[in-house]
Amino acid sequence: MANLFVEENGPQPPKRLKAPVEIHASLRMLMDSHDPLVITFDDRNQRFQSFVVAVNRERNLIALDELIPNDGERFLQNGEAFRIEAFHEGVRIAWECRQNAYFAEIDGARCYWLPVPDEVLYHQRRNAFRASVSQGQPVAVEIAGEKLKAPIKGNLIDISATGCKIRLDGNASDRLQPGQVYERFTARLPFGAITLEVELRHVHFEEKVGVSFAGVRFLQVSGLVQRNIERFVYQLQREARRFEKDELF
Repeated sequence: MANLFVEENGPQPPKRLKAPVEIHASLRMLMDSHDPLVITFDDRNQRFQSFVVAVNRERNLIALDELIPNDGERFLQNGEAFRIEAFHEGVRIAWECRQNAYFAEIDGARCYWLPVPDEVLYHQRRNAFRASVSQGQPVAVEIAGEKLKAPIKGNLIDISATGCKIRLDGNASDRLQPGQVYERFTARLPFGAITLEVELRHVHFEEKVGVSFAGVRFLQVSGLVQRNIERFVYQLQREARRFEKDELF
């Protein structure tokens, strides 16, 4: 059944974008989609999260949001080189920065201005169909594990054979850590609940709506759980295609 979730184009070889118009378009896409950035400094194991908050094409600069955890700011102040990695709908976008950051503010919030990179790695990697879950028929989820004092509850936004995006109640960004593994992730699918181990890829709190959005990658998936996930993805895919067909006529 796995071949049902392979996109028609499949994974593509990585491209190196060097044209300014392509690089600016990729950075603006990350900003508009509010995709999280994972930042790692040379010779350091810790990972930090940020977001693109501005792209200034005239000055050839981009602005990053404050780093999470914020102790990464001192590495920026020291002028340490770092790498940035982000994912947008299955596309990996990555680049290196060896120039010093310029500290400033946008609308009263601290930010870091950096030169637009000369080269960006653009890699279409996803080979799993990602299906959206209708909010009219919500699928409840729960994250629990030794690192959490209490389970965090929410709903499924979309899901593929390898991971999912979820909406969580309240501000979960101070309780969840990107890169952390949580032993018990439960999703109550229509035909029964599944529980498995997940790695948190990113988390962001939207203050305006009072909810958090997070992405997780499935780990240590048993054969039965994998089949149930694929069954659910296929069901969503089939419903989406039926809806598109109905819209045409």
